[in-house]
Amino acid sequence: MSARYAGIDYGTKRVGIAISDPLGTIASPLVTLTRVGGPAEQARDILAAVGEFDIDEWVVGLPLNMDGTEGPQAKLSDRFAKLIATETGAPVHLWDERLSSVQADMYLAAGDLTNQQKKARRDKLAAQIILQSFLDARTTGD
Repeated sequence: MSARYAGIDYGTKRVGIAISDPLGTIASPLVTLTRVGGPAEQARDILAAVGEFDIDEWVVGLPLNMDGTEGPQAKLSDRFAKLIATETGAPVHLWDERLSSVQADMYLAAGDLTNQQKKARRDKLAAQIILQSFLDARTTGD
C-alpha cells in the first residue's frame, strides 16, 4: 500500500519539513519554518506548509542522546509528535534522528554555498534525511 509521509526535524529555533513522493519511497526537502509561538501554533504552521499534499502518516525526528537516552529536546519532540497525532488523526512515528544534522552539514559543505544559504537549507535537509531513513527501514524491514 502506498502512502505519502511528512517528516519533521523539530529544532529549538527552526523546524525542517520534508515530504515523500505519493508512493512513500523518496523523501524531498520542503521548507524550513522559524519557530514562532507555542507548540499549537507551530503545529498549525506545519499543517499549513504541507496543506497542498495529502499526508497519510508523519515522521518526527527523535533527538536521542548518543547513549540512546532521552534528553529534554527528545521529550519536547515526543510531546510535539503527540500534538500532531491529535491535530491530524494520522499515525505519527518517532524516528531516531541522531547525527541527521551532522549528515546535513556534510552534504552542504560539499556545495558552493554561503553560510547563510547553508543555514537556510540545513533543517529541511535534516528532515529529508530523517524521513528517508524511516522510508528505507520500512522497505528493508529494519
